Amino acid sequence: MATIKDIAKITGYSIGTVSRVLNNRSDVSQEARTRIENTIKELNFQPNANAKNLKQSMPSGISVIVRGMSNRFLVSVLEIIQAKLSEHGENTSVLFLDETEDEVEAAIRMISISKPKGIVFLGGSAQSFFRSFSEISVPSILVTGSAETLDFANLSSITTDDSAASTFAINYLLEKGHKHIGIIGGYPVDFAEDNTSKRISGALTALEAGGADSDQDKVCVPCFYSMQAGYDAANKLLDANPEITAVFALSDMVAFGAMRAFSDRGLKVPQDISIIGFDGIDFTKFYVPRLTTIVQDVEQISTRCVEDLLLRISYSRPASHIIVPFSFVDGESVACPRGNTH
Repeated sequence: MATIKDIAKITGYSIGTVSRVLNNRSDVSQEARTRIENTIKELNFQPNANAKNLKQSMPSGISVIVRGMSNRFLVSVLEIIQAKLSEHGENTSVLFLDETEDEVEAAIRMISISKPKGIVFLGGSAQSFFRSFSEISVPSILVTGSAETLDFANLSSITTDDSAASTFAINYLLEKGHKHIGIIGGYPVDFAEDNTSKRISGALTALEAGGADSDQDKVCVPCFYSMQAGYDAANKLLDANPEITAVFALSDMVAFGAMRAFSDRGLKVPQDISIIGFDGIDFTKFYVPRLTTIVQDVEQISTRCVEDLLLRISYSRPASHIIVPFSFVDGESVACPRGNTH
């Protein structure tokens, strides 16, 4: 059976445009309307009547909850999501939370007040969803975290392969000859589904396989995703482990804070200490030295988030769980440790 996604692919128009034609909206060009209607007839497409009626009875807004007010990567994703939803004629409301707040409880309160027809969670902890997401019935999607094992029919997710990305970063440092490597960033979590724990577990596994110290209590310093937190965490890490020659930061913002801490201690990057970040935000291109980092595909993450949510709002479709490939930027912040010409 053909789907709205099939129609969008065949006609070359967005899912939002196809949806507007199906709902007889006026804000569609005649050319687009004609092509889409002809394709609908050719495929004998039959929309789900119950879903369509439900859509027409629901409020127009989509809510976005951002957990991490200092996380520049999430802000970058938010900007693209808002732009794409606007292109589809959707209004958005945004709620920013700090990293200590429960995003699912915030969503439950929001639903009681504004009754959004869909929710985007940017950042989040699996613990919050495990505890109380069952109280939410509207289509939702968790971005930058996997919800697959949580098994909620109305909760999709899209994320980078955090474990593989962290393994890649650590292996890169090991190949440069580093044996004393620290990890900073993320807050302690209890669920393996959380992106923070996957980044840490991937990194620790690579350290162990490479013969480096992989004692989590010794080489890891958790912190929130901000520059100040990164600064404090880097100082704490080096105070406890002065032999460290390289650091893997779980976000670029944490890495920037750490680089300032290194400078204040008289350490030069990368001559005295190397660092790799995670996210690939625009600032990394202009920082001195340019940050070596794992890059998350912001455009693909944002686009697929919007497509999935709009499709499930309009039609009865199961939740999907998407893994987006990462890439790597070899900047200027990694070198071999002093005395090692590896």
